[in-house]
Amino acid sequence: MGGFTLILNIKNKLKMKFRHVLLNLCIAVFAVSCSTDDNNDTPIINEIEGLLKIQEISNATHTIEIFNTAGDFKTGYNNVSIRIKDNATSNYIKNATLSWMPMMQMPTMQHSCPKSEIAKTIGKETVYEGFIIYQMTNTDGSGWSLTVNYAIDGTDYTATDDIVVLQSEKQNTTSFMGSDNNRYIIAMIEPNNPKIAINNLKVGLFKMESMMTFPVVENYTITLDPRMPGMGNHSSPNNTDLSYNDEDYMYYGDLSLTMTGYWVLNLKLINDQDAILKGEDVTETNEKSSLYLELEF
Repeated sequence: MGGFTLILNIKNKLKMKFRHVLLNLCIAVFAVSCSTDDNNDTPIINEIEGLLKIQEISNATHTIEIFNTAGDFKTGYNNVSIRIKDNATSNYIKNATLSWMPMMQMPTMQHSCPKSEIAKTIGKETVYEGFIIYQMTNTDGSGWSLTVNYAIDGTDYTATDDIVVLQSEKQNTTSFMGSDNNRYIIAMIEPNNPKIAINNLKVGLFKMESMMTFPVVENYTITLDPRMPGMGNHSSPNNTDLSYNDEDYMYYGDLSLTMTGYWVLNLKLINDQDAILKGEDVTETNEKSSLYLELEF
């Protein structure tokens, strides 16, 4: 009887020990699982995904990284993204205030071009963005420089360097004198990828107040008459003239493209007093307006 009791006590102790080991094992598995889940909740985000670096502009403290989707500057509209890297830590600055000044050096003068303010890119911590519209360049892309001024925690910095601005294949921007003796710059922003359809046409319109200032022109009208010079100069249906949008300070209209090929977008600029400042109607004797933009797809 005593032997049976001893065996029973041993079995009970083994069961208790097994349960204790099993409990510890479950706790360990749960802890590892939670640790893995925590890691998955904080994935590494590439804030410059889809962007190509154009170049870097550096000073002793920081490196300004400049990006867009093409990897270069061209005449016309350029959407630009910027990051500021601390040279000492290689960390990117999350809170900075930036401005910029593109400058074209001519033989006897210098001038800037239309540009936006720089703001933090929505949904990103270290990327800032804006646009620059280069209205001209030299044949080799030289002549331009870019200065970036910025402030971090109340301290002001600046960085500047020469940049290359390539000539676009088609006339996507033009600078002209209006009948009111003011110089204007118009630039096509969209469509980026034209298609056979009704395309959203978006352009920017700016007035040259001085060599350095190019404010947006508000509440004018830009008439649109797209033509295909290589196809009898035919037009297309369902186009609409461009009107001003006071939310983003740009002009919008409908551009009807009925086939692939080379198109001339004949324009007329009309001010808020209904006076024609530049451009003419396309007729049998006048195949192209003196104010136009081009695209080919």
